[in-house]
Amino acid sequence: MNRSVHGGDSSCLTTHANEILVLGGTGKTGHRLVRSLRAAGHTVRAASRSGEVRFDWSDQDTWRSALDGATALYLVAPWEPELAEVFVDQATAAGVRRIVALSGRAIDRFPAEFFQGMRAAEQAVRQSGVEWTIIRPNNFSQNFDEDTWHVPLRAGRLALPMNAVPEPFIDAQDIADVAATLLTTDGHHEQVYTLSGPRALTFADAVAAIASASGRPMRYEEITPEQYRADLLAEGVPEEAADELNSLFAGMRAGYYTDPTDDVRRVLGREPRDFTDYVTRAAATGAWS
Repeated sequence: MNRSVHGGDSSCLTTHANEILVLGGTGKTGHRLVRSLRAAGHTVRAASRSGEVRFDWSDQDTWRSALDGATALYLVAPWEPELAEVFVDQATAAGVRRIVALSGRAIDRFPAEFFQGMRAAEQAVRQSGVEWTIIRPNNFSQNFDEDTWHVPLRAGRLALPMNAVPEPFIDAQDIADVAATLLTTDGHHEQVYTLSGPRALTFADAVAAIASASGRPMRYEEITPEQYRADLLAEGVPEEAADELNSLFAGMRAGYYTDPTDDVRRVLGREPRDFTDYVTRAAATGAWS
């Protein structure tokens, strides 16, 4: 993968853009991106089903109003792959001239039946005819306190089909900072950046760090993929999503996510945030209290 930075023939976005559309504007990366862009003085449209600008992948009438006036786009892929190309076509027709697409690390190494929405979004932006950049992050540190693994941790036990293969979890703020840079500066056209934290640690080590910082008893337990799938189905997760999550952990066990990358530093000129710093900040807010 060629991740070198070059200027291409693009002109600075700030000379012609007046509005940036952020899909998933209330999500883990989206709301941080909106905040960073606005703090820097950019005009931002935060779009989601429950956000200040309504956007729903299942309602194409919301697409047109969200895109009106936007010249740059932060694209969070839909679950349904057939929607990605249609939306990107509408976006470019509406005047979007720069797209940053959020994808996932090593998705091209997984079986073709998984992560189809992200695959379709990547293909759509590559073929869009406008400036594009793709970011492929590791699992977010914030999954431990804002989403997937939060409730199990507060209950004292996180059980996943993951062994001692480590992962360099990435802070969602680093993803947002990278996306903000890509949306507003030149030199990143046709680039794919793999974003990770600065060091890899096991899930057991991550849970131990959270337990120590929060002062709560917590333990990590490795379970089989079959047990994990059964747990997901019991929670009401659809079979297709459960199989995709199991595939994700299979890739993690195979080491697809293990090695830290230097792409955050290459884009931002600084090192990514360490997992320990994330845990300290989150514990101070009472995330696991």
